[in-house]
Amino acid sequence: MNTRYDGRPLLRFLECYVLWAIGQLDDSLRATLQALTPKLQRTYGTQGEWHEIIASVMDLPSNMPELIREVWERNQTIARERNLPLVPQRFAEMFVDDNLVK
Repeated sequence: MNTRYDGRPLLRFLECYVLWAIGQLDDSLRATLQALTPKLQRTYGTQGEWHEIIASVMDLPSNMPELIREVWERNQTIARERNLPLVPQRFAEMFVDDNLVK
């Protein structure tokens, strides 16, 4: 059983934010997040799209999507040079763990 998200409600949203930033958020997950947007708006008392709400709640810089894309591209280059796969979900988990949560 995966316990990664136990007691960490924003963790999955942060991973989705990273996937969104690198253009790897699948349509099904995108639709789910869109459907959750009104609930996020009510919960955090703010307006905007789901990714804007997460960025606001986490006080992320406005250029965070660009910063994430730069790291993604750099890591893709390294993975290609080492002939290793770079799975978007795994990248999102690593990025969140290394940069967004303590």
